[in-house]
Amino acid sequence: MRKRLRRRGGLVDEPDYALVGVVRIPELEQSPARAIGKRILWALIALFVCSIVVYLDRGGYRDAKGTALSYLDALYYSAVTLSTTGYGDVTPVTESARLVNVIFITPLRVLFLIVLIGTTLEVLTERSRQAIKIQNWRNRVRNHTIVVGYGTKGRTAVDAVIADGGKPAEIVVVDNDTAALEAAAAHGLVTVRGDATKSDVLRLAGVQYAAAIVIAANRDDTAVLATLTAREINPRAKIVASIREAENTHLMRQSGANSVVVSSETAGRLLGIATITPSVVEVVEDLLSPEEGYAIAEREVEPSESGGSPAHTKDLVLGVVREGKLYRVGDPEVEAIEVGDRLLYVRQGGPA
Repeated sequence: MRKRLRRRGGLVDEPDYALVGVVRIPELEQSPARAIGKRILWALIALFVCSIVVYLDRGGYRDAKGTALSYLDALYYSAVTLSTTGYGDVTPVTESARLVNVIFITPLRVLFLIVLIGTTLEVLTERSRQAIKIQNWRNRVRNHTIVVGYGTKGRTAVDAVIADGGKPAEIVVVDNDTAALEAAAAHGLVTVRGDATKSDVLRLAGVQYAAAIVIAANRDDTAVLATLTAREINPRAKIVASIREAENTHLMRQSGANSVVVSSETAGRLLGIATITPSVVEVVEDLLSPEEGYAIAEREVEPSESGGSPAHTKDLVLGVVREGKLYRVGDPEVEAIEVGDRLLYVRQGGPA
């Protein structure tokens, strides 16, 4: 299986135009009136520029009466020329005027037609535009967050990341469900359609450059294989996985997950607690909702706090992270905190 995971090729080596429909980069939405207004403005600019050029070179043009051109004649000639109507009553007669027509006015005519027929051409060029956007995104994507699965767990995880200050454009959703991907794209997330247990799909999502990977698959076996594949590609990323059954926790750990959340047991515990002390559940929900109330956050130890007890800091400290290991308050290893430790504490809700 490891040879299969290391095998290059597949989606990751496909040209960018072949990835249109697989990778989707979010776009800024604008109203139809605004889009039409912009096209009309560009058309008027092209018409104005063309009329100025013709008027400056008016000595090289003649109308049907043989008189010199006024600015109105230049504007009229520009309009019928750019729209390809071409009545022929005003024509360039000198070599310089004809050269300007070939070099300058003909490209303006093409631009004018592109602007006026923009809706049709936009459909025809959408694939090329998407290919360019995909290429640019793949070249610059670094230290982003990948979310595997955009069901209830995946959506909630994304909301939590954004609530803590994450940017939607730095989150990539990997899923096979078209409806889920459409919902993710509507929230400004980059989406990749495919099976997250396959290495080429994860490479396409930039897993080799990701800072964090959230595994929110619907099945535990899918979660295990996706975690194993992601860990083999990126040994440094922080992988957080959700599973349904606690008996699969050790498999997730062995596959490379840094943190494992047992969704069914966690929900069951909250349900049981709610029957006896519902206020406790409200506090837990408050801590898990960073937008309001209180939230659990992490910060570095300040120099003035070094050597003291975590219980004597200005914040309500729940735990201390030292060299990547979590210690509870009261553990003898962290009776005295040090610079370089990180404190898990309760803070006022809202972005940190």
